[in-house]
Amino acid sequence: MTATLELGLDTFGDVTAGADGHALAHAQVVRNVVAQGRLADESGLDFFGIGEHHREDYAVSAPDVVLAALAASTSRIRLGSAVTVLSSDDPIRVFQRFATLDAVSNGRAEVILGRGSFTESFPLFGYDLSQYEALFEDKLDLFAKLAAGGAVTWRGQTRPPLENQRVFPTVEKGRLVTWIGVGGSPESVVRAARYDMPMMLAIIGGNPARFRPYADLYRRAFNEFGRPVRSIGVHSPGYVGTSDEAARDEFFPDYQRMHALIGSTRGWPALSRADFDREADHGSLYIGSPETVAAKIAATVKALGLSRFDLKYSAGPLSHEKMMRCIHLYGTKVAPLVRDMLA
Repeated sequence: MTATLELGLDTFGDVTAGADGHALAHAQVVRNVVAQGRLADESGLDFFGIGEHHREDYAVSAPDVVLAALAASTSRIRLGSAVTVLSSDDPIRVFQRFATLDAVSNGRAEVILGRGSFTESFPLFGYDLSQYEALFEDKLDLFAKLAAGGAVTWRGQTRPPLENQRVFPTVEKGRLVTWIGVGGSPESVVRAARYDMPMMLAIIGGNPARFRPYADLYRRAFNEFGRPVRSIGVHSPGYVGTSDEAARDEFFPDYQRMHALIGSTRGWPALSRADFDREADHGSLYIGSPETVAAKIAATVKALGLSRFDLKYSAGPLSHEKMMRCIHLYGTKVAPLVRDMLA
């Protein structure tokens, strides 16, 4: 863990319900995400991340555009993706878009590269799912060379080669901050270390301490490569309310609906309230009063040696108003408490 822990928020731009219970238009959801990012900045948080999806229940397919709007209306918070699905995108265009965001935001841009947990982007952009692994490995290799700066000479398997090619715009100061999103395979952990990139662990279920072997593997890999260890972050779902009971009662119905929608295509069993409460008590669902959420975050930071913790606060139709209250409590109550607990 670095001397200063960063606390952030992630959203997938879930299509939320309005006051009448009906789904809001995608356009309104996007505008609401911008308002949420502004509040995160005003509340003193360190990072705001937006996921990329290409399906009806999510409104954001171009996070960099939404982040650019936030760059113009925020002053200090770092802005990034959560995640960018590199496998079905072009590494050069991804680099150019986030280098542009870095310029607009005066050096506050980050990109978290991953394969994503959904696959809709593959047929949409004409990619073969049978190349799932090969596409990510190939494109990550190219992106790492782009991030290093200067002219790029590169050859891979999935796109034409580059020969002494410059890519613009260049990053004004240093390198574009680039994380690798990891779902929990040892190969992904070692890959992040091999490319000398910080690692963001997506922990969406089970006791977070079970990921300690991955954090240890990441540090060992850096030691073997002879380089200083990069940051480790965690992305996990949660919600902050005025009390434990209120938070669970407010969050569960919409979290259950989201779980059922995604699970219907993945063979997940129905989520009961008992399962939900068990995950909140012992797993990776950070839900409750500011004191409860802060204590759980602090315990995870200590267990894994984190430099950043990002709370994924959106949950299917969970309303904009509830998310705004959560963001305010997370920034003004939870974050100070966590820092006090770790001081």
